[in-house]
Amino acid sequence: MITAVKCPTCGKDVRWVPENRFRPFCSERCKQMDLGAWAAEKYRIGGNDEETPPDDAPPTDTHQ
Repeated sequence: MITAVKCPTCGKDVRWVPENRFRPFCSERCKQMDLGAWAAEKYRIGGNDEETPPDDAPPTDTHQ
């Protein structure tokens, strides 16, 4: 049985098979549109300000 999902960009049915190199998107175009939306900061990951380290926190970078 082949699973089908909706393309997150356009809503078109997409077959979830290894041969579909754009999954979960239906096409390269929809994939690029989604990437562009992330780059334009149209999407946000939920959270609250309490999870953000204070501005005066020491750097966490251990590379020297």
